Amino acid sequence: MINVDKIRADFPILKRTVHGKPLVYFDNAATSQTPQVVIDAIVDYYSNYNANIHRGVHTLSQEATDKYEEARIKIQKHFNAKEAYEIILTSGTTDSINMIASGFASLLNKGDEIIVSALEHHSNIVPWQMLCEKTGAILKVIPMHEDGSLQIDVYYNLLNKNTKLVFCNHVSNALGTVNPIKKIIDAAHKVNAAVLIDGAQATPHIKPDVQALNVDFYVASAHKLCGPTGVGLLYGKQEWLEKLPPYQGGGEMIATVTFEKTTYAGLPHKFEAGTPNICGGIAFGTAIDYLNSIGFDEIAEYENELLEYGTQELLKIDGLKIYGTSKEKTAVISFNIDKIHPYDIGSILDKLGIAVRTGHHCAQPIMDFYKIPGTIRASFSFYNTKEEIDILVAGVKRAAMMLS
Repeated sequence: MINVDKIRADFPILKRTVHGKPLVYFDNAATSQTPQVVIDAIVDYYSNYNANIHRGVHTLSQEATDKYEEARIKIQKHFNAKEAYEIILTSGTTDSINMIASGFASLLNKGDEIIVSALEHHSNIVPWQMLCEKTGAILKVIPMHEDGSLQIDVYYNLLNKNTKLVFCNHVSNALGTVNPIKKIIDAAHKVNAAVLIDGAQATPHIKPDVQALNVDFYVASAHKLCGPTGVGLLYGKQEWLEKLPPYQGGGEMIATVTFEKTTYAGLPHKFEAGTPNICGGIAFGTAIDYLNSIGFDEIAEYENELLEYGTQELLKIDGLKIYGTSKEKTAVISFNIDKIHPYDIGSILDKLGIAVRTGHHCAQPIMDFYKIPGTIRASFSFYNTKEEIDILVAGVKRAAMMLS
């Protein structure tokens, strides 16, 4: 059982006010808040052992290297990767996706097919469109149902011997839909296609086991997991990472360099050119420890309570429509009220100290499907409360009254 009062004390930002009101932070799908223990890890790095890694024989460099590689092992164990070197530390989910898209540019041919889902964030659409333009590959889309779930039967029919890659998010950032990724992965593998799963929205709520999923690539960002911005991960099966060419050239990713020939370093360094976000990587490991100390089963159970309560209370408001009503959902409620523009409601909620996200949430195809300009998205985390949901509901009612 989660002790939410104790947990809230771990997050300094939750004590602040906005426009004279206590902060109610419901934009967790964009960025989660940061506990003091993670902030302390960042301060500790810059205060006590700030140095470049993997290159120095001096004490600070060795300490920084050890901490950074310890964080990689924490992430490996959390996601149950077979080897630590299958975890590539990146600048975030978008960077991880682009790394794979760049690598496959040399492996695809004209007429090869790529499949994405209709529920994707732009970061899991645009890189593949660019890849198709470079290679002549064909992009196909798994359509969605009205409730925000995917038409899996159509997906099965899209798969064929020309399918080389399948891309799907684990959880929709705009709707909260949890996709049946194990079925998607298994079906793709039957036609020898590789699969990349965008786990940015899933990993705050679900603890993925990449070996059990048998996924080829899995990507996520630390800032959705109570960690810092500017750092993320790419998990890739060893055989795929060895097959793909490096993403960038520079220091760290080389074995030897002459003007005649360069040879590349082994994994993971082959994909980690230049000085990384060292303190970010270390703090990412600290955030993983923090979340595991609470427990993902406990997090999921409590957040589901918040989702059910929020859904129940918001639906009592006249004219309110929720988008994304599939049975399997994380704690996200995307909604509109009658014909009021979501931006207008979001602006009034901000004046009341309530942080929600408005707009298309970098998922314009979903909004086009529903024929709307965007939604108001309230996304909950384990440090939120039902009392805060009551404040949101009262704020939405007040905004609707003012704008009607």
